[in-house]
Amino acid sequence: MLLGFMSLLLTVSEKPIANICIPMSVGETFLPCGSLSSSENEEETKCAEQGKLSLLSRSGVRELQFLIFVLASFHSLSSILIFGLGMAKMRKWESWEAETRTLEYQFSKDPRRFLLAHQTSFGKRHLRYWSEHRLIRWPTCFLRQFYESVSKVDYLTLRHGFVMAHFEQGTNFDFQNYIERALEKDFGVVVGISFWIWVFSVFYIFFNAQKFHSYLWLPFIPLVLLLLVGTKLQGIITAMCIDSHDKSHVVRGTLLVKPSDHFFWFGRPKLLLHLIHFILFQNSFQLAFFTWTWFKFGLRSCFHRETEDIIIRLVMGVLVHFLCGYVTLPLYALVTQMGSSMRKAVFPEDVVVGLKRWRARAKKNLKTSNSVATSLDNSLHTSPSFRVDTSYSFEFSSPSDVGEHVAIKVINGGGGGGEEEEDEEDEEGKEKQTQDEHQRNDSFAGFASNLTLVLEKQRS
Repeated sequence: MLLGFMSLLLTVSEKPIANICIPMSVGETFLPCGSLSSSENEEETKCAEQGKLSLLSRSGVRELQFLIFVLASFHSLSSILIFGLGMAKMRKWESWEAETRTLEYQFSKDPRRFLLAHQTSFGKRHLRYWSEHRLIRWPTCFLRQFYESVSKVDYLTLRHGFVMAHFEQGTNFDFQNYIERALEKDFGVVVGISFWIWVFSVFYIFFNAQKFHSYLWLPFIPLVLLLLVGTKLQGIITAMCIDSHDKSHVVRGTLLVKPSDHFFWFGRPKLLLHLIHFILFQNSFQLAFFTWTWFKFGLRSCFHRETEDIIIRLVMGVLVHFLCGYVTLPLYALVTQMGSSMRKAVFPEDVVVGLKRWRARAKKNLKTSNSVATSLDNSLHTSPSFRVDTSYSFEFSSPSDVGEHVAIKVINGGGGGGEEEEDEEDEEGKEKQTQDEHQRNDSFAGFASNLTLVLEKQRS
């Protein structure tokens, strides 16, 4: 949607952008090539008369639209590729998850067993001499992401901490499936292109001028950020282990880590997702820009005259994609679940659909009950009052009257079954039926005759 809007905006504003004039010296400063050939550029008459250059010619606007299309295609394909690599790496976690349902695993987590924290498998991996010194800890975390970035003991320990923090002990929760659902939700963010991402892309084009020698440093930015994110994720696992060890040197069953947002930068686990999003987009942009210039101007154009430029861009692009998909993305999917709160993906899709239906029915029933209660209240306020005048007046609310009336009915119902009593009961039933029909029709006819019959019974 954003891509189509930008394309439409460029089409509409093609002429106004071309009419923006800049000095000749400024135009020659930020060129990707060393010199400007005026014969190859179509300048607007307005700018040519002033001895200036267009900020972006009409042909340049059309080329920019094509570049945006190539960029969107590269970004979508690279995101799918990286997501596929990450899911392939996470497939072996299924066997680890299945192991949590075995008796051997339950025995290893038996709370009746007491161990020293550094004697546990998780403690042996992270409670080393280097974990006590920051200057040594971070280089170790940097190197650890390249070999066994997510170990079995890390997965099982973080899973145990997550389940104990959010569920009851002994809950049969599929943590691996939950991670996959959460990663699918995050994938929707990674594929998208936000406004601030486009702003960085503009700066990328701006610094692609020849005077900045961008091919020597610009392709390394995504790689440096990616390695920084991977180091931070490894550092979070080690920090959680150290935190649990500092709270208790003796553990029951196994070392229990407690999820918390304070392990993440600025207490925001989502910040790592935005950094990965930026890394993938910038890497895709570099590959798309290289492909676009190759297609439009040839491989040996002024955009990449140096062989080193071509090699660096291609090698960095492929390396970043592989490291992000096979190393950093699975590590991110596991560690970011260690925040203070659970994700919405904790519920399977069918459960979410069922909860939404239940919520809709509950709202509908609540609305219906409120409307019925309102109508009853209104009818009570507007009901007419009446009074019966007879020689034998009584109140229906009187306990004695009600008791006598009920007693008469019981005696009649329990009689010996004589003909007179049966005729009397038949007559009383007919009168009762007639009274009910009158009441349903909002009429009080026949009420007095029934009242007279009751009074006669009371006198007798």
